[in-house]
Amino acid sequence: MKYDNNNIFAKILRSEIPCKKIYEDDFVLSFYDINPQKKIHALVIPKGKYVDLDDFSEKASPDEMVGLLKGISFVAKKLGISVDTGKGYRALANISEHGGQEVPHLHFHLFGGEKVGKMVE
Repeated sequence: MKYDNNNIFAKILRSEIPCKKIYEDDFVLSFYDINPQKKIHALVIPKGKYVDLDDFSEKASPDEMVGLLKGISFVAKKLGISVDTGKGYRALANISEHGGQEVPHLHFHLFGGEKVGKMVE
């Protein structure tokens, strides 16, 4: 899978498509999923052009790596689903074809606000 500059998340980052923003800083943007699968379903994406977690791990700077992890944690706290503020959540990144990735831009789904259920079908 190659990075596509016209993927939906790239368009959201360029403000060509609106989103219901939760949080933004120098490294990440977080917003609500338009087709939520759980009571709370948010996305956290890096601002850099990374296809998936493997691409990010290979090419991202240390600051981007820390920024993404801290961003995920901050968003979970802000949404009230972290272990500090709620009952926990699931962070999920789909990677490539067999992992179920649909958009060629690294993104983490945060699910919470209720029991998430089985890990896989």
